Amino acid sequence: MSGAMYVLAVFLPIFLAVLIPLVKWKNKKLMMVYAECVVLLTSALVFHILGHADGEIFTLFQFANNLDVGFRVDALTRVFAALVSFLWPLATLYAFEYMRHLHDQELFFMYYVMTFGVTLGIAFSSNILTMYCFYEMLTIVTLPLIMHTMSREAILASHTYILYSLGGAAFAFIGMVFILYYGTTGDFTPGGVFFVPAEPGRQNVLLVLYVLTFFGFSVKTAMWPFGGWLPKAGVAPTPVTALLHAVAVVKAGAFAIMRITYYSFGTELLRGSWAQTLVMVFVIITIVYGCSNALKETHLKRRLAYSTMSNLSYILFGVVLMSPLGFLGALCHMVFHAFMKICSFFCVGAVMHQTGKTYVHEIDGLGRRMPVVFTIFTISGLALMGVPGLPGFISKWNLANAAVANEHPLALVGVMALLISALLTAVYMMSICVRALFPGRKFDYETIETVRDPGWMMRVPLLIFVVVLFIFGLHSGPLVDVFEEIVART
Repeated sequence: MSGAMYVLAVFLPIFLAVLIPLVKWKNKKLMMVYAECVVLLTSALVFHILGHADGEIFTLFQFANNLDVGFRVDALTRVFAALVSFLWPLATLYAFEYMRHLHDQELFFMYYVMTFGVTLGIAFSSNILTMYCFYEMLTIVTLPLIMHTMSREAILASHTYILYSLGGAAFAFIGMVFILYYGTTGDFTPGGVFFVPAEPGRQNVLLVLYVLTFFGFSVKTAMWPFGGWLPKAGVAPTPVTALLHAVAVVKAGAFAIMRITYYSFGTELLRGSWAQTLVMVFVIITIVYGCSNALKETHLKRRLAYSTMSNLSYILFGVVLMSPLGFLGALCHMVFHAFMKICSFFCVGAVMHQTGKTYVHEIDGLGRRMPVVFTIFTISGLALMGVPGLPGFISKWNLANAAVANEHPLALVGVMALLISALLTAVYMMSICVRALFPGRKFDYETIETVRDPGWMMRVPLLIFVVVLFIFGLHSGPLVDVFEEIVART
């Protein structure tokens, strides 16, 4: 595989996006066509790379010794890069209709497309330094998206986001430095890069470093107590929050934690240690904390934000079990949750776009006027609950199996947390559906007579997502087989 292909896939959307606000477009449609073409071209390049990559490392440039920026495709890269490249063109199409009446569309789509390239940089990273560099770039390019409306709430949310992100980056940086210092290489290597020393003192140093690095990268996954930025980021336009919660930021955090756990520190060093116990405690707390807050939250997007906090910790729970079955469950939920959550966020965004309503108590009866949106929202809610026949059941089943088979004493506590979360998810998701579809006999439908489903640019992505949910739910075998191969090589 030519190194030029990696450079194009990562940097082409970044540089072409800069032209969006610089060109004097005759009309907005031309700008939208240009942005969509850039995203589609990038996705096509990514799928070409994934189909032809040979696993060799391409070094873009080298600082000194093991300090270099490089790209490579391995099994984990294929999962994350394919997921991002499938979702981004559809999310961009949705964004065109949503942003139609908002200001500064050119700047918005510049950063929106640039974020695609930066996220691919994380996916293709061959070593910890490259991943860290693009990880920090992700914070920079998503910050203007969060504060796009320039309202007081958006500015405060952006301040919170950058403070949390910088704090997490500091811990992650410490971990990166010591990985490069103590490790045999900075490259991601299945099984880890450390020779497990006989001296307990050295082992404890490495365990402390793992905890610091884990907490640093977990800021992006909104793990408690570092997730305060995520509900506040809901003030951003829905196409942004959907990518923050389903694809780019939070999944980049989960992807990074998979990398450091299985490809940098290695489970041989971590399994059965106090470090595993500590991070598992925080993960389990987050599962329950997120869904509990979602239950009492009345703002639609913030409710889904807390749901994301809980579900991202499902992925982390699978990771910190540090077993093949746990890793399998984590991979399943990373992919399936992306589709379930972007689907539910886009449905809520459609409601806000069509009606201006943002709270649960305001959606009474809307299901009758927006049947497509609320049918799809109900399906995504059932999937998040883990109803059989939908993908949420597959990933939760694998996670529960992994926990039951695990010897760690906290694993069964994690199963209890998953069951509690499933119950609370049913309440906070289905309560929205019930209010929208069954508002009561005395409800006056004339008050929402003009409400309709959104246009085709919003409906098409939603319909594609819900079809994918059914495919994954009813025929997940081939994809799970792929995940099992990844686990076997780790």
